[in-house]
This record gives sequence, structure tokens and C-alpha cells, in this order.
Amino acid sequence: MTKSAEDTIQMAVKDLEERKQKAQLNGGIDKLNLQRSSGHYTARERIELLVDEGTFMELGMLNHSDVVGSKDKSAGDGLIGGIGKVNGRPVVIQAGDKSVFAGTEGTVHLRKSKWLFAYAIKRGMPMFNLSEGGGLRMPDGMGSDGISTKLFPQEMLMVGREVPSITSILGDSFGGPTWMAVSSDFVTQLKGTCMAVAGPRILEMATGQKISKEELGGWEVHARDTGQVDAFGETVEACINQMKDFFQYMPSNASEEPPIKETNDDPLRRLDHVLDNLPKESNRIYNMKEIVKELVDDGDYFEYKSTYGPALLTILSHLNGRVVGIIANQPNKYTGASGPEECEKATDFICLCDSFHIPLIFLHDTPGFRVSNQAEKEKMPTKIMVWNQALAQSTVPKISVIIRKSIGAAYGNMCGPTMGADFVVAWPTAEINFTGPEVGINVVYGRQLEQSDDPKKEREELLQKWAFDSSPYKAAAEHYIDDVIDPRDTRKFLCQALEYACNKNGSKSERRLANWPTGF
Repeated sequence: MTKSAEDTIQMAVKDLEERKQKAQLNGGIDKLNLQRSSGHYTARERIELLVDEGTFMELGMLNHSDVVGSKDKSAGDGLIGGIGKVNGRPVVIQAGDKSVFAGTEGTVHLRKSKWLFAYAIKRGMPMFNLSEGGGLRMPDGMGSDGISTKLFPQEMLMVGREVPSITSILGDSFGGPTWMAVSSDFVTQLKGTCMAVAGPRILEMATGQKISKEELGGWEVHARDTGQVDAFGETVEACINQMKDFFQYMPSNASEEPPIKETNDDPLRRLDHVLDNLPKESNRIYNMKEIVKELVDDGDYFEYKSTYGPALLTILSHLNGRVVGIIANQPNKYTGASGPEECEKATDFICLCDSFHIPLIFLHDTPGFRVSNQAEKEKMPTKIMVWNQALAQSTVPKISVIIRKSIGAAYGNMCGPTMGADFVVAWPTAEINFTGPEVGINVVYGRQLEQSDDPKKEREELLQKWAFDSSPYKAAAEHYIDDVIDPRDTRKFLCQALEYACNKNGSKSERRLANWPTGF
């Protein structure tokens, strides 16, 4: 090799080094320093918090905006992306970069995001989104030609939950980051950020409405009102840890079952203290989470949508190392009666679990649905039936345990007899009926009691009769339910039942719900 040829190669390598060093500065050192000084991580720093050390392979580092005059201030075009490992498992990652045009989406940004998403599907890798950004970039999207090339990609709309999509809102997010979040399987939001279709400034300009970002799309809005976010964190680290915690329950793609977790917790362990959680009086409340903690491996579980629809618990955990989804009524919230929010929450969770081969456990303690004039305005009948439709379409193993009350139509929605369960069993404390004894007696015997010489005594006699009729033994005698079990044997029963229910194809489902919408 001649000296001049060697010099040419060295100059080319040096030029590459300089280009990559400049690309590492994103939108410029001043903007990066401003992010850090205000207590925020940069996009690459967020990725470092997520991935296993030394595993991230960045792709598209030399990208920049294709708008004339923007090249030198748009490294990465507002998106850092690539492939890395999270807890030893390969994943695809994209992180919005606020230092480049406030993280807005230009043509190259969108092209890179679409490619990353397609590659995740192609190679069966989960998609992690560290989101922050201002939506579509005005210059790139303006005009009939600009907007015509930047509508929602069909590939993302038709993906059918082939891989888990896990998103964290780590800065104010409008447009694209919001679309990605509400289409994901799990979303966590950093408190103090906003997630909405458009920001307060655009809203004011378009409608004249003045509103703070917290009122528009702050964490409390999504926690209580929308259910579009599943968990919340005080810090970036907390949000990223929530993403990792959720990921441990997911398969890498739809062709796999979730990973088995090693445990020394005996599957036949007797629950000697489980009855301590159940009040002696049937009308007293208690915390169903305490029973869940007794049942599952090592007492560990992950609650999904903990702040939304609080009368129903949706939980991911393990039984004898196998991932399970638990749907349980929560008696200390509205006595365990589900309203519109709980119905949406149940439907969402059933779709998630069935799409990713996670068996479902149902723990009943509900006096029925929370009906009201407001519930009717929120389409309560439709929401009840959509929940039932999802249940009917699901094909993962399903096991029901009736702990205390299971009344009326809610008995069906909680996967009672004829609703597709592999097994339905009850504790001896179970009450099963069309309606609760008090309500039923008032409806059926109201006038008779009004005319009674001793209405109090007659009511007590009727209550005793109706309580007997509500016991699980009549259903067990006619094989409408499979057994009445000792509550202390519930963990043993569930672990054995799961083993047998998964005998043919493991926990693999037919994934009929994979193409259902990701929001209800």
C-alpha cells in the first residue's frame, strides 16, 4: 500500500470518528447541558439506564434531518435507536431526543422508527420506547404532500401483538409518542410529565381553551380518568424499573411462552394463615391483595393499572414458576363491585394475557356490578358484554376460585360455570346467587314483610333460608362447579390445576384476541 493510499484510509477513518463524535452531541452540547442541569437525562443516558451494560448497538447514529439547512443541528433527527439486552434478553429500543427540535418527528425520524419497529417484529424482539417529544415537526408535515407521507403506518396498526411493546413517558409527549403509548401493552409515566394528543399551547391556539399540562394529560388524569397509563413513577429510574418488572412476565414474542422463574416456594404449601384475612362477618371488607400474597410464589406480584378501576385487581405473578394473570375483586373498594372502569380494565388484561400465553386465575368476591345512572351513561351494558366477549374468545387456561360472594351477572364475568374455565371451585364461605339475600328478600317479600306481625323475625328466617340456598354445595352437588375446597389448600389446587390444564400445549393460546384494539 502506498503512503498516499494509507493516508487516504486514515483520513477516512478520522473523518468517521469526527462524524460520530459530533453525532454524540445530538442537538448540541449546550442543549444537552441544559437537559442535565434541569435534572433530566438525555436520550442516550436513558437507554444506558435500561439496557445491560455494554450491550447497546446503536443504529442510525449518522442520521440527520433532510430539511435543507438542518443537517448540523439534527443528529439522529430526534430519535436514538438500536438493539440491546434487558435482563439478558435481546430487545429493540428507541428513545426520543428532546435536544433535537424538541424531539419532534421529521421524515428521517419517522423512517428510522418504522424500521426499528419492523425489525422487532421480523426477529421477534420486544419493543421498548423511552418517549418524549412534541409530535410531527411542522416543516416536515406541512402541505398536502408533507402530511400525505406521515399518516399512521399500516405496519404498526396491523401488528397483532407479535411482540410485547413497552413504553415509558419520560417527558412531555404529544402526537407520535402518545400514539405509541396508547398502542402499547404496558405504559409507565413519569410524574410531572404530560401525555396528550397536543400540548396546551396548540390547544389554546386551536380552541381558545386555556389549561395546564397537568390538567390536560398529567399522571393523575391517566391514573383516575383514562386508564391509558398502567403505572407511574416519581423518577426516571423508577419508571424504567417498572418496565423491567413488567418485562419479566412477558415472552419475547408471540411464538414463545413466558419464561419460567425458578422458585423454592413449595407448590403444595398449605396456606395456614389465609383465613386470617377473611372477616367473620360476610358484609365486612378486607384487602384481597393479602390473599393474593399468600397464594403466589414468594409473595411477589406486579399490579397492572393499580390506580384505575380499583374495585378490580389485575395482577401478574407466578405459581410454581409459571407466569399467571390474576383477576380478583377488591372488597375494600366499592365492596368489590365493578363499574365501567373495572370492565375496561378486565377486558384489557384478558386481551394482554391471552395474546402472550398467560393463564388466568379469577378470585371472586363481588356483590354484582356497580350500577347507577352515571354508569348507564358510560355504556355499562356494552362494557359488561365486551368483557364477556373477550372472556369467551380467550383460549388460555382459566381457573376460577369463589372466595366469598359471586352474585348475578358478575358471576359470569368472573369466569363462572359455562364461561370457559378449565376448573371452577369454591371455598365453603362462598355465596352464589342471582342477587344478595338482603336485596332479594326486599324485592320478593317486601310487601309480605310490611304486613307481617313480626317482620324482624320473619326477615331473619328468610335470610337463613336464602343464605342456605346461596351456599356452594347445591352447585357442587349438581356438578355446576367442580369442587368445594379447603381455603388452606388453594395454592396446592391452583398449582396442580395449572399443570394439568397446560398438559397439551403448555399455556399456548390461539391468540384470537391479538388483533383486538389496545384500548376500550
